[in-house]
Amino acid sequence: MVDRKTGRKHLRHYKSLGELLVEMQIVNEKQLEELMLEQRRTGELLGRIVVRQGLASEKEIMDALAAQTDMPVVTLSRLKINPKIINKISPSLARIYKVVPIREEGKVLLVALSDPFNTQVLDDLRFILNSEVRGAIASDKDIDQALQKYYGKETESLEVLLQKMESTPLMQKELEKVSEPDIASLQELAREAPIVKLVNLVLIQAVKDRASDIHFEPYEDIFRIRYRLDGLLYEMTPPPARLGLGIISRLKVMADLDIAERRLPQDGRMEINVEGKRIDIRVSTLPTAFGESVVLRILDRSLVMLSLNEIGLLPDSLAVIEGQIKRPQGMVLVTGPTGCGKTTTLYSILKRVNEPGYKIITTEDPVEYTITGVIQVPIKPQIKLNFSTCLRHILRQDPDIIMVGEIRDQATAEIAIHAALTGHLVLSTLHTNDAPETITRLIDMGVEPFLVTSTLQIIIAQRLVRILCPECKESYQASPKDLVALDINLDEVTSKNFELDEEGKLILYRPKGCPLCRQIGYRGRTGIFEILTLNDEIRELIVNRASAEEIRKIASQAGMRNLKLDGLQKALQGITSLEEVLRETQTFI
Repeated sequence: MVDRKTGRKHLRHYKSLGELLVEMQIVNEKQLEELMLEQRRTGELLGRIVVRQGLASEKEIMDALAAQTDMPVVTLSRLKINPKIINKISPSLARIYKVVPIREEGKVLLVALSDPFNTQVLDDLRFILNSEVRGAIASDKDIDQALQKYYGKETESLEVLLQKMESTPLMQKELEKVSEPDIASLQELAREAPIVKLVNLVLIQAVKDRASDIHFEPYEDIFRIRYRLDGLLYEMTPPPARLGLGIISRLKVMADLDIAERRLPQDGRMEINVEGKRIDIRVSTLPTAFGESVVLRILDRSLVMLSLNEIGLLPDSLAVIEGQIKRPQGMVLVTGPTGCGKTTTLYSILKRVNEPGYKIITTEDPVEYTITGVIQVPIKPQIKLNFSTCLRHILRQDPDIIMVGEIRDQATAEIAIHAALTGHLVLSTLHTNDAPETITRLIDMGVEPFLVTSTLQIIIAQRLVRILCPECKESYQASPKDLVALDINLDEVTSKNFELDEEGKLILYRPKGCPLCRQIGYRGRTGIFEILTLNDEIRELIVNRASAEEIRKIASQAGMRNLKLDGLQKALQGITSLEEVLRETQTFI
């Protein structure tokens, strides 16, 4: 059916944008499959990927979106918007949601946005503005230019927002009313515009700063908000303690949790949109003496779906791993403490081996990131679906490659080893301090040494260190104390081509701080690795139940670079600082 006024073909509303693009002959089925794979990898909107790859113009994408959503298409650069309309949405709100108010149509405010499928934006604006809001479609570039034109650099900080909330009579009244809240009053509080705005501001700021977790912590007299950036916690401006209930209630509403249940832990998920990028968030609540503690895990696909050559492997280590994962069978183990990047390394390996000719099945607890082409099975302890049970059934699905989230017990270890013996490549993790200890840990679990030597190909132990900010890091001469910590002498420095200054002194780097890194001196993290491959001598030690120390000595003689030395290589290259390496590898000094 064709609209007589616009000449545009009306497409069925239930079709996805991808189907519309195929129907409009903008892309074919094969191209759409590749685009969907890229979307799952990056979390970017499909339309933006299509434009970025030059498959369609922004106008074609917007026409398709308009046909699908019945929203009008507007060109903001051609509009002259009344300042009174602009003032209806604050600068911070406009930038957070990436919207521009255009005009009022009766009692309805028309706003331009680039993602018409994100209905949460319009719902939030209705709550915050207490007005009916309708959407119109504009290009990303158009919206960015309009935000700069009408709002400039003005923004509302968390501090300013909290000051406004302090003086809002409505908030005072609402908070007094919910001292002993029922479901209705909790829901009403969670929808209060200042609470909604505060929570959104905290979430957006944490995502923009690349935080991995956000902690909402109630205490007797304070309510603390902290976020984890590059492994360390940083405190945000704390809101008044009496706002804690409203903040927690809002988070539970967003995660579709039981808002009235405050005695038991709960788990949920939510999705937010940050500058056109969809971010998944895992939500965990825990009852405490002064209310519920909530931790949000930010699942940014772009930070975990990295290639093997992007996780920090030095060239020789990368070559070793790539050689091992090309084998048709055997076991590859990634080890280290919680939060050391094991999942990212495993996903990077999966990305490298994920080809149409192989069937890959994973069992994870939980499945945090979905991967196209990989069958992923979540663990469900409540129905006795644990790693060992799941692994037994996976073997009946004719897999080529299996990933087990974690080997926790003898049963899982033995089934995984059996899978490796019978022609499968098995990837998994184990919690040990270094690579040699992994071997003794498997034997302590009850796995026979001859089974370990028959299946285990390579062990990758790792840690994460912070990367020095490239804009502000500064060099300095290594002191005698530094050389002792490095455990090298100047002859070794010369032979390994490390950087020296005009005086022949060793050059290291340290953090300084600048606006780009928020005065921290570091920006991002990278891995340091210890790669142990089994040779005949090490296999003989394993069969004889040798200690981890004996295995470590022989592996080092065979060329294994331990965690400390791998980190020092990166410190000498200016990637990280000596302090970071020593902090993460102090048990190996």
